[in-house]
Amino acid sequence: MVSEFPSSLKILFIVPGSGDSFYCGNCFRDSLHAGALRRAGHDVTVMPLYLPLAHESFKADTPLFFPAVSYYLARKLFGQNALPRAMERVLNSKFMLGLAASFSGSTSAKGLEDMTLSMITGDDGIFARYAGELIRGVACLDKPDVVHLSSSLLTGIAKALKRTMDIPIVCTLQDEELWINSLGETHAAAAWRGIADNLRYIDKFITSSNFYKNVILSKIPSIPAPEIVYPGVDLEKYAAGAPPENPTVGFFYRMNRENGLDILAEAFVKLKRRGSIENLKLKVGGGFSGKDKRFLKHVKRILNPYRHDAEMLSEYNLGEHPGFYRDISLACVPLRFDEGAGLYLCEAFAAGRPAVEPSTGSFDEILGNAGVLYSNNTPDVLADALETLFADKNLFQRCCNNAKRLAETRYNEKISAKQLYEIYTAIV
Repeated sequence: MVSEFPSSLKILFIVPGSGDSFYCGNCFRDSLHAGALRRAGHDVTVMPLYLPLAHESFKADTPLFFPAVSYYLARKLFGQNALPRAMERVLNSKFMLGLAASFSGSTSAKGLEDMTLSMITGDDGIFARYAGELIRGVACLDKPDVVHLSSSLLTGIAKALKRTMDIPIVCTLQDEELWINSLGETHAAAAWRGIADNLRYIDKFITSSNFYKNVILSKIPSIPAPEIVYPGVDLEKYAAGAPPENPTVGFFYRMNRENGLDILAEAFVKLKRRGSIENLKLKVGGGFSGKDKRFLKHVKRILNPYRHDAEMLSEYNLGEHPGFYRDISLACVPLRFDEGAGLYLCEAFAAGRPAVEPSTGSFDEILGNAGVLYSNNTPDVLADALETLFADKNLFQRCCNNAKRLAETRYNEKISAKQLYEIYTAIV
C-alpha cells in the first residue's frame, strides 16, 4: 500500500492480551490504532504480553512475552528465582494459557499487587529475566522507529528498553486508576509513585479524552500534559443502512456488573411492562469470562418474562463488531464507573446509531449531541431516557445524523492515524 504520509514508520505496539473472550476496551483501542496505522501504509508489529492474541483482525506478530501463568507463579512460588525450564514449558503451553484466558478479565488487582508493582517499577530479578527475553525479541526485529506501550502499568518495560536501546517510546493512558485503586491504599500509592518515577523513560503520553487527561493530571501532577487522540473507526467497515424495523437497544461490551448490564436488563423489563415502545427488543453481545457466569444467570432471570424479545450472544470475537451495530437502533452501556472513553459509542456512531448513557465519566464529552444523557444511573431513570429517545422520532433522527457527523469528524481512523503519525514523527 502507498503510504498516505510523507514517510512510512516502523511501529512496535506492546500490548497486554486479554484472551480474546470478551470486549476489552483497552485491547480494542490498541487494535483500532494498529489497524488504522497499517491501512495508512505503516509497518506495524504487535507484540503481546500475558495472554495470546488469536483473532485474525488483531493477531500477534511476535511470540508471547511475560506469559501470564509462569510469570505469576514464578513470583508467588519462587521469589526472586526463575522457574525450572521444564515447568516453564508446561505452564506456557497453549493449553495452560488457554485455560488462564478463560478465567481472565478480573477488574480487581487483589492477589496481583506484587506483579502489578513489578511491571511498573521493573526492579526485581524475575522481571529482569522476562524483560531480557522481550528486549532480545525486539532486537530480532528491524529496529522500530517508535515503541508504543499500551498502558502506564507497563512502564517498567519502558525503563528496560531505554537502558538498552535508543528508541522513542509513546505510552497510552486510559483507565489505569480503576486497576490501581483496587490495589489498596499502600500499593496504589506505590504504583502512582512508580509511574511518576518512570516519566523520564517515556517520550510522549497520549490519552483518549479530556476527561481522562484531567484524571491523570490529578494523580500525577508532574506528568507532561498528555495529548488527546480520540479512538478512530474504519467508517467503511461500519457503514449501515436504516435501523431495524423493531426498535432494538444494543449492549456491546463485556457482560458484567461493572458495565451495568443488569441495570439495562431491568430498564428493558420496565419498558416492556409499560408497553409504550411497540415491539421493543434487546440485543446483548461482547462476551464474558468465567468470572461473569453467575452474574449472567442473574441477568437472564431478570429478562425471563420477556426472554423471547431479548437476545444474548454466547460467543464473541473481534470480527462481529460491525454486524452487531447494524442490527440495533441505539447503543446503551450504563457503566457503574467513570470510563476514559467508550469505544462502543464510537463504533455505534460509525453505523449512524445514537446512544443513551449516564452522565458520568467521559460520556458527556464522547456522546456530544448524538444521543441522550441521564442522571442517576438507575433502571427507572434509564427506562425514561430510552423512552424519550424512541418516542420522539424527530429527536431520534437528529441524534442519528449527529452520530454520523461525529464519526466522520472525530472518531475516524484516518484522523487518529494522522494524529499518531504526527506524535511519532515529533519524537523520532
